[in-house]
Amino acid sequence: MLPAERKRKIVDTVTEEDGRSVSELADLLDVSKATIRRDLNELEEEGLIERSHGGALPVRTVASEPSYSQRNVQNLEAKRAIGARAAKEIHDGEVVFFDSGTTTIEVARSAPDDVRFITATNSPGLALELAEDDREVKLTGGTLRPQTRALVGPTGETFMQRTNFDQVFIGTNAVDVDAGLTTPNEDEARMKQLMCERAQRVVLVADAAKFGRRSFVQFAPLEDVDLVITDAALDDRFRETFESLGVDVVEEVGVAE
Repeated sequence: MLPAERKRKIVDTVTEEDGRSVSELADLLDVSKATIRRDLNELEEEGLIERSHGGALPVRTVASEPSYSQRNVQNLEAKRAIGARAAKEIHDGEVVFFDSGTTTIEVARSAPDDVRFITATNSPGLALELAEDDREVKLTGGTLRPQTRALVGPTGETFMQRTNFDQVFIGTNAVDVDAGLTTPNEDEARMKQLMCERAQRVVLVADAAKFGRRSFVQFAPLEDVDLVITDAALDDRFRETFESLGVDVVEEVGVAE
């Protein structure tokens, strides 16, 4: 198979199947992983796919978003490491809000059993995770978005407007120095905005793939964040920006663990 034909096959496969790993593509096309990695780098430069840790995803616009099932398997080990580190921020007697998301659910799964805290969330699935340890969990109510399995809308917004939290663990689709924290959907952006406004402390949990990207709607500027927890080293521009804003950063979680 000629290189051009192989690259067309990669783009078609990644697009049709919402992403594939390097190993899967190498097996499918009967070439080495090194060849696939080189092809993926060239295809990303051409804007035909997006690279992810260990594979590739379909190219997306700022208004699009992957399905929950797709996000649930992307960068899973990184999300677990972030979740384990973030859970250490939970203390006795706090009221803690958990944003809906595949990284925040890892924080919930790592929540300490010996710490008593009040929990709230806009995610039914995350609520079930928290309830497994016999915790009382408050749900915002609202309309369930199938794409993210998050509760949104006026009912949820009313809940947010009359409650207060010691801290929120919040996820995002994208993090940009200028655009701040962004997400594709306006209803979810409003809920996330209220989470940040109603919490004394905002903890952003985001894997490295989210940084340097922009999505459709801003829900918070970077100065609204108190702590960033991520799995890789940030580039100098992000590090300097967070330092100037007084935002604490925990990088490379899980790397040396």
